[in-house]
Amino acid sequence: MNILITGVSSGIGWGLAKHYLELGHTVFGLSRRTPKDLIKKANFSFAQCDLTNFNTSSEIISHLISGIKTMDLVVLNAGILGPITDMKTQKINNLQDVMNINVWANKPVIDTLIKNIPSLVKVVAISSGASINGNKGWGGYSISKAALNMLIKLYASENEKTLFYSLAPGLVDTAMQDYLCGNKLNINDFPAQKKLKSARNTASMPQPEMAAKLLSNAIKNLNDYNSGEFIDIRNLS
Repeated sequence: MNILITGVSSGIGWGLAKHYLELGHTVFGLSRRTPKDLIKKANFSFAQCDLTNFNTSSEIISHLISGIKTMDLVVLNAGILGPITDMKTQKINNLQDVMNINVWANKPVIDTLIKNIPSLVKVVAISSGASINGNKGWGGYSISKAALNMLIKLYASENEKTLFYSLAPGLVDTAMQDYLCGNKLNINDFPAQKKLKSARNTASMPQPEMAAKLLSNAIKNLNDYNSGEFIDIRNLS
């Protein structure tokens, strides 16, 4: 299979890229930082790209996928958390930064693929349970993931030949958890932090490599759902 993944330098994107490469698939990776352990793989094609630079990202992506006729899977994974704080103290520039990478950075990726790839089979955006639960403090992240869900739903309505899904991956122990489970946040102020801290270092919050195996299985099963749907991996049978 040909697979394109954004945000491959760390976390879920890195885990998925490593997993698919080990299975022998051809992986196309995009991220701001170079994944030095993956770059040596013969079946890995990588382009360094700041996806929030909307003036250059389309050209970089076009060059990366040049000559490819079929893309079996696209995983839109690149994203940031942003500050955890009450909405009244969220700064507009921080909210804009989160929206740019979590939502708008995906538009040039999707548009470039639709334009250049004759057979674009499946696009999966990594969303979050935060997109629907509205936990206190999650501000820009929750808003951006809710917007991402709708972006994917709209693309699904316009592209019947391609399957589009938003997938919440559940709890994964990425660098984001260093902040969320740290001592800078007060559990009394942000109750969701208590759940995260209790889950860390347990099977409920796997490392990216283990999470990638669970996610790849979930991605296979998404075909049972209507294109455009939001699915939480924890609700998959």
